Amino acid sequence: MSPIRPSQQYEAIADHLRTAMREGELNPGDILPSEAQLCESFHSSRGPVRQAMATLRNEGLISSGRGRRSIVLEAAETESFDAILSATSWLSSHGIEPGSRTLLVARQPAPADIAAKLEIGEGEPVVSLHRLRLGDGEPVLVERQHFRMEYGRHILGMDTDHESINRGLQQAGLNINNISRTLSVIPAPDDDAQLLELEQPSALLQLEMRTFTHAGTPVACMDYRYRPDRISMGMNNTRGNPSPLWVNVHV
Repeated sequence: MSPIRPSQQYEAIADHLRTAMREGELNPGDILPSEAQLCESFHSSRGPVRQAMATLRNEGLISSGRGRRSIVLEAAETESFDAILSATSWLSSHGIEPGSRTLLVARQPAPADIAAKLEIGEGEPVVSLHRLRLGDGEPVLVERQHFRMEYGRHILGMDTDHESINRGLQQAGLNINNISRTLSVIPAPDDDAQLLELEQPSALLQLEMRTFTHAGTPVACMDYRYRPDRISMGMNNTRGNPSPLWVNVHV
């Protein structure tokens, strides 16, 4: 497995500024310190400072500047990388008590669609995990995860009702570096509707995700299906910076 990568300096600078915004030290409309001031505060060259500022612009937290010092935009919630990876971290970050009911955890041969997503041969072994995720005891989403065997083997001995899978994999030395997500709306299958306590016909928000190591090796593919009345999403954008959100239309 890849060793866990230490945080880079630009990440530390960006984290410091995010914390200042969250705790009210920097408020909407405030002008951020200049590049020179940030370089001095963090004993940094201009490169990491500029990368940190670009990160915050892409997150919609600060204005684009364009020759002027950036200002703090209206507060917008952002997801930490761990909250994207882990429903446990995501629910906890919103002050909600996470819970799980494991429906399946097993080693099994990969069907063609899962094998393609994990870039392995059809029929090769994977570890599959199927859980109902709860928030304060209420059903929030149905979670299906499939891991390449070299990573998923660590899950087989875990208490998947009570332990964080992401935390367990981190402790085993796995470094997940990047994530790809696709959001769709789908009709609720009867089994998912029953688990989520929905009357039929209903629709679900489906989030399909793939995770990768720093070397680009797929770790897992996930299929999360949310009760639509228990999730909302949003993002800020600034002119001159590409949006991390892409939108397709199917007619």
